Amino acid sequence: MQALREFKVDQADQVPPQLLAMDEPCVLRGLVSHWPLVQACEQAGGDASVAAAACLKSYWRDATVGVFRMAPSTQGRIAYNEDFSGFNFSREFLRFDQLLDQLLACREQSPSPYLYMGSTTVDTCLPGFRSSHALQLDSPEEALVSLWMGNQITVPAHQDWPSNIACCVAGRRRFTLFPPDAVGDLYVGPLDLTPAGQPISLADASKPDLQRFPRFAQALARAQVAELAPGDAIYIPSLWWHQVEGLDGLNALVNYWWRRSPAWADSPNTALWLALATLRDLPPAERQAWRALFDHYVFKADASTAAHIPAQARGLLAPFDETAMRRMRAWLMKKLNR
Repeated sequence: MQALREFKVDQADQVPPQLLAMDEPCVLRGLVSHWPLVQACEQAGGDASVAAAACLKSYWRDATVGVFRMAPSTQGRIAYNEDFSGFNFSREFLRFDQLLDQLLACREQSPSPYLYMGSTTVDTCLPGFRSSHALQLDSPEEALVSLWMGNQITVPAHQDWPSNIACCVAGRRRFTLFPPDAVGDLYVGPLDLTPAGQPISLADASKPDLQRFPRFAQALARAQVAELAPGDAIYIPSLWWHQVEGLDGLNALVNYWWRRSPAWADSPNTALWLALATLRDLPPAERQAWRALFDHYVFKADASTAAHIPAQARGLLAPFDETAMRRMRAWLMKKLNR
């Protein structure tokens, strides 16, 4: 493993515009160090968790949030159960203030249960929070802003399609990142039975079992690691795998997701799933033939791909807009529902 590159922040709360076009992850120290929540934790010293909870409660009105509850025996790592029929956590709903109270209470329990609130829209659970905790993000699409909270939870390596800036606002977190093409060494679990929508690695970067997952050693050799304190942020480009560990009794993180494609465009996951159903089990020679077509029309496509066809006759080879996407979606639905 190697330390993650750090990017200099010239002004707190201002994401450098050039960063949004980067394809490599980096840490932005002190990006949100001026936020009131971060300041409350810093000024509280040893009572940082209590101060964080009080600050968060001051924005809460009446929201109920989804929570994962895990037994002490899980050691806080989200995982499948033994026969892969489900997971090692139960799901429940709590008032946001109850979640905070239970997280504080867990610090006094031994052994302690683990609680985790995954991606929850900030405006839903903490109205008014963003007006005093702003981040200037000059992205082509409006960012989705979410809150994540828990105690010493480990979220296994997974990848997100949108690009991501994650801001640590209470407690410390450790991020372990792997490039997109490390997928073959990560021992990824099922694609259609996932804890929260994204497939996860079955291997643990903090406690690797190389007898069970020998190729994971190759992933670890390429891994990049960073530990974030309150006020720090990390930039995770689209589709970079990342394991996230909460290191304290109360951890809170605010993240910004944005896409580099228009909001009307469908997720490429749709193409992956359909390819599994239509291409994967073909004879090898046919798969290679289809690879050539995909390379030509998709992965290596450029201005020359359809230059020999008059512009008005290019059809599917012309640039897509929202109208063309809707037409394509309707055509695909008709084909799939035959």
